[in-house]
Amino acid sequence: MEDGYFNKVAITVILAVLAVLSFFLLKPILMSVILGFLLVFILAPVYDFFHKKIKSKNLSSWAVTLLLIIIIAVPLILLMPTLINETIKIFLLAQQADFITPLKTILSSFSSSAELSAQIDSMLHTFITNITAGMVNSMSDFLANIPNILLQATVVLFTFFFVLRDKDEFLEYIRSVLPFSKEIHDRLFKATRDVTASVLYGQVIIGLIQGLVAGAGFFLFGVSNSLLFTILAILAGILPIIGPAIVWVPVVVYMLISGNTFAAIGVTIFGIASITVDNFLRPVIVSKRIQMNSLLVLIGMIGGILLFGLIGFILGPLIIAYLIIFLELYRNKKLSGLITTAEK
Repeated sequence: MEDGYFNKVAITVILAVLAVLSFFLLKPILMSVILGFLLVFILAPVYDFFHKKIKSKNLSSWAVTLLLIIIIAVPLILLMPTLINETIKIFLLAQQADFITPLKTILSSFSSSAELSAQIDSMLHTFITNITAGMVNSMSDFLANIPNILLQATVVLFTFFFVLRDKDEFLEYIRSVLPFSKEIHDRLFKATRDVTASVLYGQVIIGLIQGLVAGAGFFLFGVSNSLLFTILAILAGILPIIGPAIVWVPVVVYMLISGNTFAAIGVTIFGIASITVDNFLRPVIVSKRIQMNSLLVLIGMIGGILLFGLIGFILGPLIIAYLIIFLELYRNKKLSGLITTAEK
C-alpha cells in the first residue's frame, strides 16, 4: 500500500517537473506551435479532400503544406515592399497634413476660435503621428527580426505538416489522456470544435473576406495607400462589433471633402457590400454552431493582442471559450445563453 502510494507521488512529481521543464523549453516557440495547430483546424477539410484523391497521408499533407506556403509567402513577398512604402508615405504626410481646413469646412463654428482649432490640429497631428510612427517601427522590427521570423515560420510549417498528417492519432491520444467519461469526452470535443470553428471561420475568415471586399473598392477607385487601408480593414473586420466601416467611412468622407465624388460613391458601394458579405456568409458558416457572445470575443481579442501579440486575435477568444466550456461541463449543464448565442 505504501509502495503504491509512494510510486504515485513519485510519478506525479516527475510529471510536474517534466511539464515545467517542457514549458520553458517550448516557451520561445510556443506561439508558433499553437499557430500550427490552428492552421490544421482551418485546413483540415482541404487535407481530407486531397487524401480522398491521393490516398497517401504524406503526399496529402505535403500538398496542403505547399499550398499554405504559396498562399502566405507569395503575397508577402510581392506586397511587403509596397506596404513598407505606403506606411512611410503616410508617416511623412502626417507630419504635413492640414486637418483644420477640412474641419472648418464641416464645422464653420471652428473659424471663430483660432485657439480651439490649433488645439484640435495639435491633437490630431499627435494622434496620427503616433499611430504611423508605431507602424513604421513595427516594419523596422519585422525587417530586423527576419532570421527569427523564418525560424518561427519553420516551426509553424513542421507542426502543421505532422499534426495534419497524424491528426486522428493526436485526437485519440488526447481522448486517452483526459480523465473524463466517454459522454463528457463527446460533449467536450463537440463544444470545443463548434466554438473554435465559430471563432476561426465566423470571425477571422469572414473578417478577412470583409476586409478584402472593402479593399477591392480602394484599389478599383484609386485610393492612395490602398494596400495599407485594406490590411487595416481586414483587422477591423476581424474585430467583432467594429467592422471595416471604421476604415472605409473616413476614406469616403475624405474623398468627398476632396471633391472626388465618383470614387467616394464607388468605395461606399464596396463598403456596403462588405457588410452584406457578413450577413450572407455568417449564417452559412456558423449555422447550428455555438457562437460566443460578441462582447466576450472583443474582450478576448483585445486582451489576447496585449498578451500574445497579433496571434492573440485568435487565441484570446479561444482561451475564454475553452474556460466557459469547462465551467459548463463542471456545472454539468449546457452552455449558457447568457454567455453564448446560437445561430438560429
